[in-house]
Amino acid sequence: MILRRLQILSIIHLLLYGSASAQSWSIFRGNQQLTGATSASLPEKLKLLTSFQTGDDIKASPVVDGQTIFCGSTDGNLYAIGFDGKLKWKFSSGNAIEAPALLLNGSVIFGSLDGMFFSLDQKTGKQIWKYTTDNQIMGSANWLKVGSQFRLVIGSYDYNLHCVGFAKGDSIWRYESDNYINGAPALYGKFAVFGGCDGFVHLVNIETGKVLKKIQVETYVAASPVIDGKYAYVGDYEGKLFCIDMEAGKISWIYDDKEKNLPFIASPALSGNFIVIGNQDKFIYCFDKSTGKVNWKVKTSNRVESSSVIASGKVITGTMDGMLYIHDLKTGRELWKYELGSPIVGSPAVVSGKIIVGAGDGRIYIFG
Repeated sequence: MILRRLQILSIIHLLLYGSASAQSWSIFRGNQQLTGATSASLPEKLKLLTSFQTGDDIKASPVVDGQTIFCGSTDGNLYAIGFDGKLKWKFSSGNAIEAPALLLNGSVIFGSLDGMFFSLDQKTGKQIWKYTTDNQIMGSANWLKVGSQFRLVIGSYDYNLHCVGFAKGDSIWRYESDNYINGAPALYGKFAVFGGCDGFVHLVNIETGKVLKKIQVETYVAASPVIDGKYAYVGDYEGKLFCIDMEAGKISWIYDDKEKNLPFIASPALSGNFIVIGNQDKFIYCFDKSTGKVNWKVKTSNRVESSSVIASGKVITGTMDGMLYIHDLKTGRELWKYELGSPIVGSPAVVSGKIIVGAGDGRIYIFG
């Protein structure tokens, strides 16, 4: 009964917030369900408007609020950049940043590879607080309002999902899994849903820190799940894609090409009845979310580790040789491509007719 109520609440939340707004991209994958979809439209002809050079390669996914882009670099800095490509401020974290930031109530929240979890003032870059985990942070945080308090949930390579108070950076609870947590937790009602290197998808109550269910998949889950109603979709390290019925606590369908078992490092994107995800086999796949049937697949120039984004019927995907593609969501037809020439690991952000993406040459690129 509890899960049925959660399912209804999750569907309502997804209808209201299931795609990012056209003006902001405040969290990895655009919204708390991590759908990687936005209502923003893109112009028919895109060109490179400007770029910003950081001190080392970009593996983090950018987030955007208003006219400001926030992105970490492996040079250890978190950057705030305008759409004009000019620096507003930067903050030195002391270690490489590969995790995407979260923007919440005027704060920029992110983790670093030495396990530090920071909250900064969004306008000035001044540190508000710092929280310590015991190993590196690779994924984004998510959040839930409990009473009058905002709670943050973040995974770490110390095996724990941490719940941290937004206001003070205090530890509320820790939930211990059996291996590294690499991706971001998605929100399902009051539950954090995440996969880990222990081969399970976990549903953890953010109010209590207690696990509701653990659903076993085949092997490591490096990516983040996407939530749609009572279903979670996630890929694993053996190239399988799972549809998980969280109410029943079981797998509804599995995509498994036994001739290919290269990893899904990327997270799925979901819009309507379509799920899109790239693989290390160089293909982008589009699935029917209800059946797992492949609607189309297209071969790219190289491995795909960057998570695709869906913007008003267009699929934006980066590759490890630095190609940025746009394909038609319904047909897979190639609409546009641009050669950056340097690996794209992070997911693009799409806002206000613009694509923002980081690359291995340390640049943050802005297309429009």
